[in-house]
Amino acid sequence: MGLKAALSKPFAKVVVKKNRQWIENPIESQLDTFKSLIEQAKETSFGQDHDFNNIKTIQDFQSKVKVQSYEGLKSYIDRMVEGEENVLWPGKPLYWSKTSGTTSGAKYIPISKESIDHHVDTARNALLHYIHETGNSDFVNGKMIFLQGSPEMEEKNGIKVGRLSGIVAHYVPGYLLKNRLPSMEVNCIEDWEEKVDAISKETINEKMTLIGGIPPWVQMYFERLLALSGKKQIKDLFPDYSLFVWGGVNFQPYKAVFDKLVGKKVSSIESYPASEGFIAFQDSQVEPGLLLNLDAGIFFEFIPVAEFHDENPSRLTLEDVKVGVNYVIILNTNAGLWGYNIGDTIEFVSIYPFKIKVTGRIKHFTSAFGEHVIAKEVEQAMNKAIESEGGEVVEFHVAPQVNSADGLPYHEWFVEFAKEPNNIEKFKKQIESEMRSQNSYYDDLISGSILRPFELTKVSKDGFKLYMKSIGKLGGQNKTPRLANDRKIADALIEKNLVHVE
Repeated sequence: MGLKAALSKPFAKVVVKKNRQWIENPIESQLDTFKSLIEQAKETSFGQDHDFNNIKTIQDFQSKVKVQSYEGLKSYIDRMVEGEENVLWPGKPLYWSKTSGTTSGAKYIPISKESIDHHVDTARNALLHYIHETGNSDFVNGKMIFLQGSPEMEEKNGIKVGRLSGIVAHYVPGYLLKNRLPSMEVNCIEDWEEKVDAISKETINEKMTLIGGIPPWVQMYFERLLALSGKKQIKDLFPDYSLFVWGGVNFQPYKAVFDKLVGKKVSSIESYPASEGFIAFQDSQVEPGLLLNLDAGIFFEFIPVAEFHDENPSRLTLEDVKVGVNYVIILNTNAGLWGYNIGDTIEFVSIYPFKIKVTGRIKHFTSAFGEHVIAKEVEQAMNKAIESEGGEVVEFHVAPQVNSADGLPYHEWFVEFAKEPNNIEKFKKQIESEMRSQNSYYDDLISGSILRPFELTKVSKDGFKLYMKSIGKLGGQNKTPRLANDRKIADALIEKNLVHVE
């Protein structure tokens, strides 16, 4: 065991013990966070506009601050982008995390000097919890890579602007700098395919022990490595590879392809970072779920998905949530986001400790006929079908077909297979059965002959990758939406001849 690996174990013990303070006192920790946020922001423009000086309770806050998306805060953020101070949070942001938005164009998410440490420390804590629980620390002595956006940054009115993954790349601890790959030069390559090629060439002869990133892009990296090396599996190239760190999508649909590419069992850690805050991380290889990050300058609220579109939906705190209910997660942060709907839906898998799983996006659903199908349902149906009938799925997308030319409307599943199932008709029946058992609205529509069973359209090899490239969203933090309530993606796949016509 190397020196870094040996030292990491007592360090992990100290950090985990410290974290136990808020893990075991979650309600008190959140209340302390709430009070601190209000106190620090009461003299800001937002604080004055919303009477923070007279907020004494969470109920006071909820009566004065509405739930809002980026558009609701945009007028304040625009002032900050122009250089104004003390608008949403004291002073100016340390960084702008720039993301793409569908209705607002580019989004500028503030990262403050108070919030940046939580982005960095939580990523570290996830690894330390893993070391403390498993005793496995040898990966610390090898080379590590996180497939991420470019760390190059622009500047806007004196504030640096970049992608979240690129910003945090500047905060790698000094003791890990020699372990980190790729080089800064390669990491700054903007074109994703060129970047993956360069990363593959730079790492192919290294002792890789930890690899991280969004699963579809790590898969692309693995495939490129195998093509370059002539090896059959990643284990033959990186025999010491032992830890996969991931987030951003449900890994289960990719798992069969990953296992085949890697060729051996590799431990994994799931994380839930966002530009708005590091929301949760996997703290155990034994217990399910992601530990909600209750000591990271974020006060959490939760709206039941079933109420989200009501005029006055419930805004719950940790004291009121239940296991197994879908919630829209709402953030109030030490970077100045208030009543902020990040757009994600989650379920609690346990309470005390509060652990969650991500179930989808509130905007990513299919409900052209009132069925409100969500990501969790289609992903579970796909996983069941793969378990039952075999096959390997690269990616998939579900869209409604309202104007059917030959009978009743239906859902259309666009699926890219790495390996087709043993029996495609049984595969489809398994998906349909699982969807109907999960979603009573969908079942009623099929039973009532409002909809007919779904159609499966096969996507050509690399079809989804080519689609994402065509819209400028290949690689980095970008993901193909699993669901849509329109046919924008579906029609693009067809128009670009990225599907098999049978």
